[in-house]
Amino acid sequence: MSTSHFHAAIWMDHRHAKVFHFNGTEADHRELHPQNTSVHLHHKANKVGSGHEVMEPAFMNEIVLSVSEAGEILIMGPGNAKTEFMTYLEKYSPVLKAKIVGVETVDHPSDGEIVAYARKFFKPADAMRLH
Repeated sequence: MSTSHFHAAIWMDHRHAKVFHFNGTEADHRELHPQNTSVHLHHKANKVGSGHEVMEPAFMNEIVLSVSEAGEILIMGPGNAKTEFMTYLEKYSPVLKAKIVGVETVDHPSDGEIVAYARKFFKPADAMRLH
């Protein structure tokens, strides 16, 4: 994957992450999956419901490594995996956490929609840097 792109966007849920490094005209894409692909549900005692799916630390570390060279990062996704990832970064990778410029709730867009959303997100900041 090219590390020449300043921006990165991560779309994630508990089962996979799509990582994009991009500029105004190009985008590199990588898809990551947890090692253990079985569903992890934790049930609370005496409670009815499906429980909470937990992200594997090794999976989150793989995501960290995939964007470590980026200058600014946008995190997107439909559920609470984004928040869980941010908590992981606070504890294990505060340097990378400082590069996170946005956390957005976005359902299940196509790869092209992810890149378009991220480019639009970063456009105002990029325009300010040029002036």
